[in-house]
Amino acid sequence: MTKPANIATIAIHGGAGTILRSAMNTTQEQAYHDALNEILSAGQKILADGGSALDAVACAVSMLEDCPLFNAGKGAVYTHAGTHELDAAIMDGATLDAGAIAMVEHVRNPILAARAVMENSEHILLAGAGAEAFVAQHGVELVEPEYFHTEARHAQWLRARDKEGMLLLDHDATSQAASDETTEIAPIDPDDKFGTVGAVAVDMHGNLAAATSTGGITNKRVGRVGDSPLIGAGCYANNRTVAVSATGTGEAFMRTVAAYDISARMEYAGQSLEEAAEQVVMDLLPRYKGRGGLIAVDAQGNVVLPFNTEGMYRGFAKVGETPVTAIYK
Repeated sequence: MTKPANIATIAIHGGAGTILRSAMNTTQEQAYHDALNEILSAGQKILADGGSALDAVACAVSMLEDCPLFNAGKGAVYTHAGTHELDAAIMDGATLDAGAIAMVEHVRNPILAARAVMENSEHILLAGAGAEAFVAQHGVELVEPEYFHTEARHAQWLRARDKEGMLLLDHDATSQAASDETTEIAPIDPDDKFGTVGAVAVDMHGNLAAATSTGGITNKRVGRVGDSPLIGAGCYANNRTVAVSATGTGEAFMRTVAAYDISARMEYAGQSLEEAAEQVVMDLLPRYKGRGGLIAVDAQGNVVLPFNTEGMYRGFAKVGETPVTAIYK
């Protein structure tokens, strides 16, 4: 039986870190709000038209990947070798079907590649050249590596490379650059390197879905894979509990299996969505030097967007209501 339309909700994030008001001017700040609003409105329309949560999150994340303000797809950060390696995952809460790709260098929209793996393969995670060859066979667009270049990301990489060993949350970098009056503030924390994008949704039928995509960490070791393409760490959806997309210090989310842990707390300990998410983000992750946040929605349309950093690009939209976007605490 179809559930009431007002449960249909989508939430998105564009990364977390040291995002300070002093590090962005009004124009930059408005650009983020405009981008988040546009993407939320697109996902909201899919849900309002009776579309699936899976379609809504895939659309939203592909739009985030196409927006150079965020560290995914166009505008992805650089590895230590000056290359791009992209990761993504998507999960259907109704079936627990999932697909993911890692370390791809030519896929324009990694989230669409992840969905192709989910829908056309007996596997969940494909990586590297094999992943690219497979998704190309299923209509996913490949591009030359130059497509991912932006001047802001390139400058961010040069700064990080000159400070060997520095690995930062993607959005922490902007605030560091702001302390140097000669440095132009990049759209995303230039020297902090764990930016990720994601979306979660519940549709009119109560089905959940989650999607996560990232360009990784600025100046990361070639071959490093974080939490974003790992089901249960950076992405998880289960109709019985919750849909989650995470952003932050990937290794900490991997160690704690953070996205799944929220689901487990809800299913086995009877915690509410808010209680479970709060404990994971504010208590569990910091024990392992985990900085960042997540977005989550349950089958009743409840939504939470907790983070333990200074800011997180985020927003949500319920069908029939005006989208809400935010950057700072």
